[in-house]
Amino acid sequence: MAQVQVHRDDIEFEEPTLVEGLPGVGLVGKIAADHLVESYDMEHYASVLCKGLPEIAVYTEGDPTVRAPVRLYADAERDLLVLQSDAPVSPAAADEFASCLVGWFESHDVAPIFLSGMPAEKDGVPKVYGIATGDGASLLDEADIGTPTESGAVTGPTGALVHEAQRIGMTGVGLVVEADPQFPDPEAARALLNTGIGPLGEFEVDTDALVEQAEEIGEAKERLAKQMQNAEEEESTSARPLGMYQ
Repeated sequence: MAQVQVHRDDIEFEEPTLVEGLPGVGLVGKIAADHLVESYDMEHYASVLCKGLPEIAVYTEGDPTVRAPVRLYADAERDLLVLQSDAPVSPAAADEFASCLVGWFESHDVAPIFLSGMPAEKDGVPKVYGIATGDGASLLDEADIGTPTESGAVTGPTGALVHEAQRIGMTGVGLVVEADPQFPDPEAARALLNTGIGPLGEFEVDTDALVEQAEEIGEAKERLAKQMQNAEEEESTSARPLGMYQ
């Protein structure tokens, strides 16, 4: 069985850009990837069946069709592929997964854009910088994407993908964005799309929906903070029995 099972032989590419959207810090990659798939009404192009991926069946609201948890979506007009994942990749399987997927990238002349969130206390618009494999530095220069402001490492499955791309000399880029380490961060995903993915892919993305999501999550975080504060106040000023079994 093929490790990447293509379902749409009628969709053709020249030298496609691929946006990787594995779950990570702030879910920035997943949010950005999901937004691209939805915004461009992208076609389900292939299922990723690399060894080590969770063997689960995914379905969506209003659609009985079962899909693999990791999939590729296509937009031939923009020469664009998006890796969408509904399940995390086990760290134990990351190396094998990376070898499988990057091997497919190489055989199909794919230029990958890897996405990663960096835990940070943000001040204003989240900062984005780029890293490169192969000749990717020239792509970052052309898109006017800044270089790292400090030394670091990309870890997890995305780190394994970047490492494998570097190992074989594949031209690719990684985008690192400041992100909330505790909550989904659509604001950081929006920065990735506007500052990095759009310029690299030479297309524009309407990110207004992500602004609304950021506002909703911000309000939810404020409510949670107030609830925690109230709980702490109650703990410090009250005395009550715990009960026999507590």
